[in-house]
Amino acid sequence: MKFFLSLSFVFLLISSCSTKNPNAGKWEVYGGGKENRRYSELTEIDTNNVIHLTKAWEFHTGDTGLHTQMQYNAIVVNNLLYAVSPTLKLIALNPATGKQNWIFDPFDMHNNDDKGAGYFSMNLCRGVTYYADEKSKRLFYGVGSNLYCIDAITGKPIQDFGNAGKIDLHNDLGREVQDLYLAMTSPGIIYKDLIILSTRVDESAQAAPGYIRAFDVHTGKLRWLFHTIPQPGEMGYETWEDKEAWKHIGGANAWSGFSMDEEKGIVFAPIGSASYDFYGGKRLGNDLFANSLLALDAATGKRIWHFQTVHHDVWDRDLPTAPVLVTVTKDGKKVEAVAQPTKSGFIFLLDRLTGKPIYPVEERPVPHESELIGEKLSPTQPWPTFFEPFARQSLTEKDLNHFISDSSYADIKERLAKVNSGFIYNPTSKKGTVIFPGFDGGAEWGGPAYDPTTGLLYVNANEMPWILTMIDNKTEAPKKESNLAAGKRIYMNNCAACHGVERKGTGNYPTLMGVEKKYTEQNFSELLASGRRMMPSFKRLNKEEVVALSTYVLDLKQKQQNAYVPPMKKEDPYWKMAYTSTGYNKFLTKEGYPAVTPPWGTLNAINLNTGKIVWKDTLGDYPEMLAKGIHTGSENYGGPVVTAGGVLFIAATKDGKFRAFNKSNGKLLWETDLPAPGFATPTVYSYKGKQYVVIACGGGKLGTKSGDAYVAYALSN
Repeated sequence: MKFFLSLSFVFLLISSCSTKNPNAGKWEVYGGGKENRRYSELTEIDTNNVIHLTKAWEFHTGDTGLHTQMQYNAIVVNNLLYAVSPTLKLIALNPATGKQNWIFDPFDMHNNDDKGAGYFSMNLCRGVTYYADEKSKRLFYGVGSNLYCIDAITGKPIQDFGNAGKIDLHNDLGREVQDLYLAMTSPGIIYKDLIILSTRVDESAQAAPGYIRAFDVHTGKLRWLFHTIPQPGEMGYETWEDKEAWKHIGGANAWSGFSMDEEKGIVFAPIGSASYDFYGGKRLGNDLFANSLLALDAATGKRIWHFQTVHHDVWDRDLPTAPVLVTVTKDGKKVEAVAQPTKSGFIFLLDRLTGKPIYPVEERPVPHESELIGEKLSPTQPWPTFFEPFARQSLTEKDLNHFISDSSYADIKERLAKVNSGFIYNPTSKKGTVIFPGFDGGAEWGGPAYDPTTGLLYVNANEMPWILTMIDNKTEAPKKESNLAAGKRIYMNNCAACHGVERKGTGNYPTLMGVEKKYTEQNFSELLASGRRMMPSFKRLNKEEVVALSTYVLDLKQKQQNAYVPPMKKEDPYWKMAYTSTGYNKFLTKEGYPAVTPPWGTLNAINLNTGKIVWKDTLGDYPEMLAKGIHTGSENYGGPVVTAGGVLFIAATKDGKFRAFNKSNGKLLWETDLPAPGFATPTVYSYKGKQYVVIACGGGKLGTKSGDAYVAYALSN
C-alpha cells in the first residue's frame, strides 16, 4: 500500500518543528537573516487560508506632497517594528497596531544645524542594522553620507558613538573625497562588535572609491578597511594596466549590502563596477575587485577569496544584491555554497569556503573590438553552464513587441536595425548598443528568496531592453563663453548621462523640463550641494559653475548672456573621459511600452540542485493591456519572501498590487491593491503568537504616484 502526504500535512509537520525554533517568528536583520535568505519559518498563513488575509494596520509617515520612494525592508525587535520614512525619519511602531512609539528626525534643528540643505538630501534607505549587548540596544542607519547610531528603546542618538551619535563616511577612506558623493543606502551587517559597510558612490568619472570598512559599534572608530581597488603590493593590483589608477578611479563598491556566515566568520560582499561605468579607457585591465563576489574575514577584513563575474565591465553589470547562503546536493553530498544572481540573468553558485564554482563556469570568447578610442575590452567573459538563465539575454527582430500598431512596430524594427543587438556582451558604440536584460536587470537590489527545505531559489526579474549610446565628451571650455553656453557644457558633462541630452529624462531619471517652476536658484544650488535619492551631490562644482548650470537648467534669462568666468581649479585628468553616454534610455515603443514582446517582468523558481527553472510566472500588469486580455508583466523593484507555510509574498510591480503565490507551483493565491506601489521587500514576523506581513508603499518609480505608508496584513480573527 502506498501513502501520499498532502502539502497541507507537510506544512503541518514543518509547523510543529518550527515552533521549537525560538527565531522562527523573528525578522531582526535586513532580508530576514544574515544568510540573506528572505525565508520565514512561520506557518500560520498557508496556501489554504491566505485568501482570508486582511489589513491589520496602516501607518502613514506624514511625508506627503513629496516625490518620494521607500524601498525599505522593516525589522522587528524589542517588541517594536522599525520603519524609515521617505525623508529618512527613523520610526518605532507597535507591530500589532502600527501605533507610533517614537520618531527620530535627522533633519530636526536639534539634530542638524543645516535643515534647509538636509531636506533636499533625501537619499534612499533600504534597511537598518540592529546591535545589542548587556549595556545597550542600538540601531545603525545611513542618512546620506552619515552613519547614525540610535538608541533602539528611546530613539535618541547615542552620544558616545562618533560625533554625538554619527560619523561622516567621507572620513577614513585614505583618499580626499570630501567633495564627492557618498550615501549609505543599504544597511551594514554586524559581526561581533563590528558594523561592516560600504556606500553608494557616483557612477560618473568623479566617483569616490567603494572601499569596505568595519567600525566599532561602541565608538565609531575604524577597525579595518579593504581596498576594493587594490593598491601597490595588494592582490589584484596587477589587473589594472595603469599603475596609478588606484589613486583616481572610484566605484567598485558593495552598494547592495552584505551576507554573512557568522559561524565561520566570513562576510560576503557583492562589488559594483568601477567608474566611469561605460568607458574604460582610464581603467584598462580586468579591474579587480570590480564586479566580483568577495569573501572577507569578518574580523580582520582580509581577503579569503574572490570570483569576478564580469571582466572590465562597460555595461553597468555590477552585482545587484548580496548572495544567498545555501546548501546544495552534488553527487549525493551536501555542499555549503553561495548563490549570486546577476543583472544579466545568470546565477553563479560558488563553494562558500573556496569561491570555486560548484559547476563549470567557462571563459567564453566575446566580441571585444571597440570603436571607442582608448578602450580595450576583455576577449572572454565568465559563463555559467549549469543554470538556465532566468531572463532573456538577447533581443532580435523576432523578439519585438507585436501588441502595438503597425506603424509603431515598423518604428522599433527600424531602430533595432540601426544598433548593435543580439548578444549581451556587444561592445558599447556610438550608434547604440542594446543592453538586455537592462541596466536594472534581470535580478535587482530586491534580491531573491531561498527555501532551505526545498532548495528552490525565487528570483523576480525585469525584462526591459535599454539602448546605450556613446558620444564624444567635449570637456574643454572655450576661452570666452556666456553663462548659458557654459551651463549647457557643464550640464552635458555632469547631468546628461542621467537626465538626457535634451533634459527630458532617461530611464528612471526624471525630466528637467519645467523644473524652474519647482526650484528657486537658491534651493537648486542646495540640491546640487546635497544630492537627492538617485542624484549624487555636486559639491565639487564651485560657485561660478553652479551659477552657470542654474542659468541653463532653470532658464534664468536675465543671467544667460552674462560672461562666464571660469573657476581657477585643477581637475583630476582621470575624470576627463573621451566619451560619455546620452543617458539611461529604455527601448520603448511610441506608446511607451517596452519594445520587446512580453513578459516584461517575471517571477522564477529555480532548483539549485538541478539548475532547472521549476516554474516561471509573469509578474505584474499594465491595466489597459490586461483589459485586452494581455498579461504583460511589468518592471519590478523589491524582492520576494517565502514561508514554511507554502506562500511566497511579493509586491514590487508597477501596478501597485501585493500578491501571494503558491511556492510549489507559482499559482496566484491572493492579491490586493496597495495605497502606492510597494517597491520594497516584505517583512514577515510573529507578534504575540500572530503572523503578520508588512510592506512599505512608497511608489515614486516608473511614473507611479508617491506614497508614505506601511501596510500590515494578517488573518482575520
